[in-house]
Amino acid sequence: MHFRLAALFLGVLTIPAAAQESKPALPLWAGDAPDAKGKDPAKDVPGYILYRAPADNTNGAAMVVCPGGGYGGLAMDHEGHQIARWLNTQGITAVIVKYRLGPRYHHPVPLHDAQRALRTTRFHAKEWGIDPGRVGILGFSAGGHLASTVGTHFDKVDADAGDPIDRMSNRPDWMVLMYPVITLDGPYAHVGSRNNLLGKSPDPKLVENLCNDQMVTSQTPPTLLIHTSEDTAVPPQNSVLFYLALKKNKVPAELRLFEKGRHGLGLGPKDLPYARWPELCITWLQSRGFLDRKKE
Repeated sequence: MHFRLAALFLGVLTIPAAAQESKPALPLWAGDAPDAKGKDPAKDVPGYILYRAPADNTNGAAMVVCPGGGYGGLAMDHEGHQIARWLNTQGITAVIVKYRLGPRYHHPVPLHDAQRALRTTRFHAKEWGIDPGRVGILGFSAGGHLASTVGTHFDKVDADAGDPIDRMSNRPDWMVLMYPVITLDGPYAHVGSRNNLLGKSPDPKLVENLCNDQMVTSQTPPTLLIHTSEDTAVPPQNSVLFYLALKKNKVPAELRLFEKGRHGLGLGPKDLPYARWPELCITWLQSRGFLDRKKE
């Protein structure tokens, strides 16, 4: 199926990132990115788009934002720029990740791009007015899978890395997962995301390793999950599986499952209860102390 038609079928119009940028993207690596297949800025150069919170309304928290798009596109407007502008109103600095996509790039390339964005945010903490101990990740749909992969596959800090950015932690301090793809196997898998991320005949062990509900440990960050019961593109059981895994491992977690709403709503239409999720998200972040204003 043609990508644009497929996106409309899923209820999400995923527009190429370059068409939607209202702020410039900066490269995540100074030279060629690891595993780059070329030099095309649209395909081969992963980047980040910085939305700094206003100086008179910042609390020192930051959120790395992963738009969705089935690992084959980026819903950069309603799951990127709109989200970043909303986060700024809450005093939160936003860093949107332009990660590389399938079928040109497979795992672990998108993961490395998102991890680099998290490290980059911490590296620039002082310059951007951020507390490096309050950097979370927010992902939508396949971007939710990417965010949950970051939160379950983080590395130990390498204090001796040659690149100073690589000396930063890539573990998020919290996760907010919006109608996320979690499992890549079984009846609740999003096959399109799996194919774009891993190819059409992936190693079963790799598939299992990226069923992120199976990768949760006691070290997984606190997580807020938002989903709708009417989501037929990414069934809500994805969020339920992850929530149950978090509870099993005694990780602080909250699940908000709304009755109404199709897939890919972003901030959401005001006529649905789902549109309350930004308020609920801020309340959850506040309750965990993540938005406490940075002490000078």
